[in-house]
Amino acid sequence: MQASLAAGKVTKIATKPTLADGLAVAEVGKLCFEIARELMDELVIVDEAQIATAILRLLEHEKTVVEGAGAASLAAAMSKSLDLAGKKVVLLLCGGNIDVTTLSKVIERGLAADGRLCRFTASISDRPGGLAKIAAIIAATGASVKDINHDRNFGPADVANVNVNIVLETRDFEHIEQIKTALTTAGVVAKFGLERSS
Repeated sequence: MQASLAAGKVTKIATKPTLADGLAVAEVGKLCFEIARELMDELVIVDEAQIATAILRLLEHEKTVVEGAGAASLAAAMSKSLDLAGKKVVLLLCGGNIDVTTLSKVIERGLAADGRLCRFTASISDRPGGLAKIAAIIAATGASVKDINHDRNFGPADVANVNVNIVLETRDFEHIEQIKTALTTAGVVAKFGLERSS
């Protein structure tokens, strides 16, 4: 639809994988295009992280399972590009055609996009107490370890150190910044993954 509106006519594009597979059509229908062109005020484009977050919000707040295409309207409404605060808004939520395996992945991605999951890799001492030290730093910030991988095989050149890959349950992006500060203050060099989608 976006490409067709830009071109002023129905335009075929290459599709790519998306959580909103029900919207991933190569070519918009001619009648749909004509109606949209006449009646639509604005087309809002959302990314995968926004869709995952919308699915998560619907699960948490509305106890509703909606597939990616159905949650796209909420993803758009949550977008900061629209100023909907204080306005009455109607969202069409349609389609619960999402399998549980995909849903579990979407929940994890939604949590990460929301700042409620983060991951990092740090080089720590391989001596007794090295892992306990980093665990204590994390505990002091109020984060919870979801997953930890103590990697001795592909660590740094210094054999006295090892890499640890850690996934944490966090409150929000501000909490992640507090964790980064705590690690830095303790002298732990950590490389964080991309928590926020661009």
